[in-house]
Amino acid sequence: MERYKIIIQYDGTKYSGFQSQKNKNAIQDKIETSLSFLNSNNVIRIHSASRTDAGVHALGQVAHFDLGKNISIHDIKKAINARLDKEIRIVNIEKVKNDFHSRYDAIGKQYEYKCTLSNNPLLINHMYSIKNIDIEKLNNCAKIIIGKHDFLSFSKFSDKKNNFCIINQSFWEIKGDNISYFINGDRFLHHMVRYLVGTMIAVSQDKISFDFFESLLFNPSKDAKIYKSPAKGLFLNEVFYKD
Repeated sequence: MERYKIIIQYDGTKYSGFQSQKNKNAIQDKIETSLSFLNSNNVIRIHSASRTDAGVHALGQVAHFDLGKNISIHDIKKAINARLDKEIRIVNIEKVKNDFHSRYDAIGKQYEYKCTLSNNPLLINHMYSIKNIDIEKLNNCAKIIIGKHDFLSFSKFSDKKNNFCIINQSFWEIKGDNISYFINGDRFLHHMVRYLVGTMIAVSQDKISFDFFESLLFNPSKDAKIYKSPAKGLFLNEVFYKD
Protein backbone atom coordinates (compact mmCIF):
# COMPACT_ATOMS: atom_id res chain seq x y z
CA MET A 1 0.00 0.00 0.00
CA GLU A 2 1.47 3.36 -1.07
CA ARG A 3 0.57 6.77 0.35
CA TYR A 4 0.19 9.75 -1.96
CA LYS A 5 0.13 13.47 -1.25
CA ILE A 6 -1.88 15.63 -3.64
CA ILE A 7 -2.18 19.39 -4.10
CA ILE A 8 -5.63 20.51 -5.19
CA GLN A 9 -6.95 23.71 -6.74
CA TYR A 10 -10.67 24.44 -6.89
CA ASP A 11 -13.32 27.05 -7.39
CA GLY A 12 -15.62 26.43 -4.43
CA THR A 13 -18.53 28.54 -5.70
CA LYS A 14 -20.99 25.73 -6.39
CA TYR A 15 -19.81 23.25 -3.75
CA SER A 16 -20.88 22.65 -0.15
CA GLY A 17 -17.30 22.84 1.11
CA PHE A 18 -14.37 20.43 1.05
CA GLN A 19 -15.47 17.89 3.66
CA SER A 20 -17.75 15.07 2.54
CA GLN A 21 -21.47 15.87 2.81
CA LYS A 22 -24.67 13.84 2.65
CA ASN A 23 -25.64 15.65 -0.54
CA LYS A 24 -22.40 14.44 -2.19
CA ASN A 25 -21.66 17.95 -3.45
CA ALA A 26 -18.41 18.44 -1.55
CA ILE A 27 -14.96 18.63 -3.12
CA GLN A 28 -13.92 15.51 -1.18
CA ASP A 29 -16.84 13.53 -2.60
CA LYS A 30 -15.93 14.51 -6.16
CA ILE A 31 -12.29 13.48 -5.77
CA GLU A 32 -13.12 10.20 -4.00
CA THR A 33 -15.60 9.29 -6.74
CA SER A 34 -12.94 9.97 -9.35
CA LEU A 35 -10.32 7.99 -7.41
CA SER A 36 -12.62 4.97 -7.10
CA PHE A 37 -12.05 4.28 -10.80
CA LEU A 38 -8.50 3.21 -9.87
CA ASN A 39 -9.78 0.83 -7.19
CA SER A 40 -12.41 -1.25 -9.01
CA ASN A 41 -15.03 1.39 -8.12
CA ASN A 42 -14.39 0.94 -4.40
CA VAL A 43 -14.12 4.17 -2.42
CA ILE A 44 -10.65 5.50 -1.58
CA ARG A 45 -10.83 7.95 1.32
CA ILE A 46 -8.81 11.13 1.14
CA HIS A 47 -7.76 13.18 4.15
CA SER A 48 -7.35 16.94 3.75
CA ALA A 49 -5.26 19.54 5.54
CA SER A 50 -8.19 21.98 5.74
CA ARG A 51 -11.97 21.63 5.71
CA THR A 52 -12.75 24.74 3.69
CA ASP A 53 -16.36 25.96 3.91
CA ALA A 54 -18.99 26.25 1.19
CA GLY A 55 -17.97 28.85 -1.38
CA VAL A 56 -14.31 28.98 -0.29
CA HIS A 57 -11.62 28.43 -2.95
CA ALA A 58 -8.15 26.88 -2.90
CA LEU A 59 -4.89 27.25 -4.80
CA GLY A 60 -2.95 24.88 -2.53
CA GLN A 61 -5.20 22.51 -0.62
CA VAL A 62 -3.35 19.36 0.43
CA ALA A 63 -4.72 15.85 0.96
CA HIS A 64 -3.43 12.30 1.13
CA PHE A 65 -4.76 8.84 0.27
CA ASP A 66 -3.57 5.23 0.14
CA LEU A 67 -3.60 3.10 -2.99
CA GLY A 68 -2.58 -0.55 -3.27
CA LYS A 69 -2.13 -0.76 -7.03
CA ASN A 70 1.13 -0.22 -8.90
CA ILE A 71 0.26 2.77 -11.07
CA SER A 72 2.58 5.59 -12.10
CA ILE A 73 2.11 9.02 -10.53
CA HIS A 74 1.51 10.50 -13.98
CA ASP A 75 -1.27 8.01 -14.73
CA ILE A 76 -2.93 8.50 -11.32
CA LYS A 77 -3.03 12.28 -11.78
CA LYS A 78 -4.30 11.96 -15.34
CA ALA A 79 -7.02 9.47 -14.37
CA ILE A 80 -8.31 11.58 -11.45
CA ASN A 81 -8.43 14.82 -13.44
CA ALA A 82 -10.14 13.15 -16.41
CA ARG A 83 -13.17 12.38 -14.23
CA LEU A 84 -13.31 15.56 -12.12
CA ASP A 85 -15.50 18.60 -12.62
CA LYS A 86 -13.65 21.36 -14.47
CA GLU A 87 -13.73 23.47 -11.29
CA ILE A 88 -11.46 20.97 -9.48
CA ARG A 89 -7.92 19.99 -10.46
CA ILE A 90 -5.11 17.92 -8.98
CA VAL A 91 -2.02 20.00 -9.80
CA ASN A 92 0.63 17.84 -8.13
CA ILE A 93 0.98 14.31 -6.78
CA GLU A 94 3.87 12.59 -5.03
CA LYS A 95 4.60 9.49 -3.01
CA VAL A 96 5.18 10.12 0.69
CA LYS A 97 6.05 8.06 3.75
CA ASN A 98 3.23 5.88 5.06
CA ASP A 99 3.04 7.87 8.30
CA PHE A 100 2.54 11.22 6.53
CA HIS A 101 -0.73 12.97 7.44
CA SER A 102 -1.87 16.02 5.50
CA ARG A 103 -3.64 17.57 8.48
CA TYR A 104 -1.63 16.56 11.54
CA ASP A 105 1.78 17.09 9.94
CA ALA A 106 0.94 20.59 8.73
CA ILE A 107 2.84 23.32 10.59
CA GLY A 108 1.03 26.29 9.05
CA LYS A 109 -1.29 27.65 6.40
CA GLN A 110 -1.60 30.82 4.38
CA TYR A 111 -4.97 32.28 3.47
CA GLU A 112 -5.70 35.22 1.19
CA TYR A 113 -8.92 37.19 1.26
CA LYS A 114 -9.69 39.13 -1.93
CA CYS A 115 -11.76 42.31 -2.09
CA THR A 116 -12.45 44.77 -4.87
CA LEU A 117 -13.56 48.38 -5.11
CA SER A 118 -14.88 47.85 -8.64
CA ASN A 119 -18.26 46.64 -9.86
CA ASN A 120 -16.74 44.27 -12.44
CA PRO A 121 -19.28 41.43 -12.84
CA LEU A 122 -16.48 39.00 -13.75
CA LEU A 123 -15.19 39.23 -10.17
CA ILE A 124 -18.50 38.59 -8.44
CA ASN A 125 -17.76 34.95 -7.50
CA HIS A 126 -14.21 35.47 -6.27
CA MET A 127 -14.00 38.88 -4.60
CA TYR A 128 -15.95 40.77 -1.96
CA SER A 129 -17.10 44.10 -3.39
CA ILE A 130 -16.55 46.85 -0.81
CA LYS A 131 -16.49 50.66 -0.66
CA ASN A 132 -14.84 53.43 1.36
CA ILE A 133 -11.75 51.52 2.47
CA ASP A 134 -8.94 53.02 4.53
CA ILE A 135 -5.87 50.83 3.93
CA GLU A 136 -4.00 52.39 6.86
CA LYS A 137 -6.76 51.47 9.30
CA LEU A 138 -6.88 47.95 7.86
CA ASN A 139 -3.16 47.46 8.38
CA ASN A 140 -3.30 48.93 11.88
CA CYS A 141 -5.74 46.16 12.75
CA ALA A 142 -3.73 43.53 10.88
CA LYS A 143 -0.50 44.34 12.75
CA ILE A 144 -1.87 43.68 16.23
CA ILE A 145 -2.99 40.18 15.21
CA ILE A 146 0.60 39.02 14.73
CA GLY A 147 1.79 36.80 17.57
CA LYS A 148 0.07 34.29 19.82
CA HIS A 149 -3.50 35.23 20.76
CA ASP A 150 -6.75 33.72 21.97
CA PHE A 151 -9.12 34.17 18.99
CA LEU A 152 -12.30 33.19 20.84
CA SER A 153 -13.97 36.45 19.76
CA PHE A 154 -13.38 35.55 16.11
CA SER A 155 -14.59 31.95 16.12
CA LYS A 156 -17.97 30.55 15.11
CA PHE A 157 -17.73 27.76 17.68
CA SER A 158 -16.40 28.63 21.12
CA ASP A 159 -16.44 25.26 22.87
CA LYS A 160 -12.83 24.44 21.98
CA LYS A 161 -10.44 24.00 24.89
CA ASN A 162 -7.73 25.81 22.97
CA ASN A 163 -8.54 28.98 21.03
CA PHE A 164 -4.92 30.12 20.74
CA CYS A 165 -3.30 30.55 17.34
CA ILE A 166 0.13 31.83 16.38
CA ILE A 167 -0.03 34.33 13.51
CA ASN A 168 3.24 34.93 11.68
CA GLN A 169 2.03 37.18 8.88
CA SER A 170 -0.92 39.57 8.67
CA PHE A 171 -1.20 42.47 6.24
CA TRP A 172 -3.38 44.18 3.63
CA GLU A 173 -2.17 45.05 0.14
CA ILE A 174 -3.86 47.26 -2.47
CA LYS A 175 -3.24 47.11 -6.22
CA GLY A 176 -5.48 49.36 -8.26
CA ASP A 177 -9.09 48.52 -7.40
CA ASN A 178 -8.21 45.19 -5.81
CA ILE A 179 -7.34 44.67 -2.15
CA SER A 180 -6.01 41.46 -0.58
CA TYR A 181 -5.51 40.40 3.01
CA PHE A 182 -2.78 37.81 3.68
CA ILE A 183 -2.60 35.80 6.89
CA ASN A 184 -0.21 33.01 7.77
CA GLY A 185 -0.57 31.01 10.99
CA ASP A 186 -0.03 27.67 12.67
CA ARG A 187 -3.79 27.00 12.89
CA PHE A 188 -7.14 28.71 12.37
CA LEU A 189 -10.48 28.45 14.14
CA HIS A 190 -13.76 27.94 12.28
CA HIS A 191 -14.63 31.05 10.20
CA MET A 192 -11.78 32.90 11.92
CA VAL A 193 -10.35 34.55 8.79
CA ARG A 194 -13.77 35.67 7.58
CA TYR A 195 -14.60 37.17 10.99
CA LEU A 196 -11.25 38.95 11.14
CA VAL A 197 -11.66 40.37 7.64
CA GLY A 198 -15.26 41.47 8.18
CA THR A 199 -14.45 43.15 11.48
CA MET A 200 -11.33 44.88 10.14
CA ILE A 201 -13.37 46.25 7.24
CA ALA A 202 -15.93 47.50 9.78
CA VAL A 203 -13.14 49.42 11.54
CA SER A 204 -11.99 50.84 8.21
CA GLN A 205 -15.52 52.03 7.46
CA ASP A 206 -15.92 53.55 10.97
CA LYS A 207 -18.69 51.17 11.95
CA ILE A 208 -16.68 50.21 15.01
CA SER A 209 -13.54 51.70 16.56
CA PHE A 210 -9.99 50.38 16.49
CA ASP A 211 -10.11 50.26 20.29
CA PHE A 212 -13.12 47.95 20.11
CA PHE A 213 -11.33 45.69 17.64
CA GLU A 214 -8.31 45.62 19.95
CA SER A 215 -10.53 44.69 22.90
CA LEU A 216 -11.95 41.74 20.94
CA LEU A 217 -8.42 40.40 20.54
CA PHE A 218 -7.01 41.09 24.00
CA ASN A 219 -10.22 40.44 25.97
CA PRO A 220 -11.68 37.36 24.23
CA SER A 221 -15.45 37.07 24.41
CA LYS A 222 -17.74 34.19 23.57
CA ASP A 223 -20.60 36.41 22.42
CA ALA A 224 -18.64 39.19 20.73
CA LYS A 225 -20.24 41.56 18.24
CA ILE A 226 -18.31 40.89 15.07
CA TYR A 227 -18.75 41.11 11.32
CA LYS A 228 -18.28 38.22 8.88
CA SER A 229 -17.16 38.61 5.29
CA PRO A 230 -18.65 36.31 2.61
CA ALA A 231 -16.98 33.01 1.72
CA LYS A 232 -16.41 33.88 -1.95
CA GLY A 233 -13.35 36.07 -1.26
CA LEU A 234 -11.41 33.46 0.74
CA PHE A 235 -8.60 31.38 -0.77
CA LEU A 236 -6.45 28.71 0.86
CA ASN A 237 -3.13 29.56 -0.80
CA GLU A 238 -0.69 27.10 0.75
CA VAL A 239 -0.20 24.50 3.48
CA PHE A 240 3.26 24.30 5.04
CA TYR A 241 5.17 21.21 6.20
CA LYS A 242 8.60 20.56 7.66
CA ASP A 243 11.27 19.82 5.08
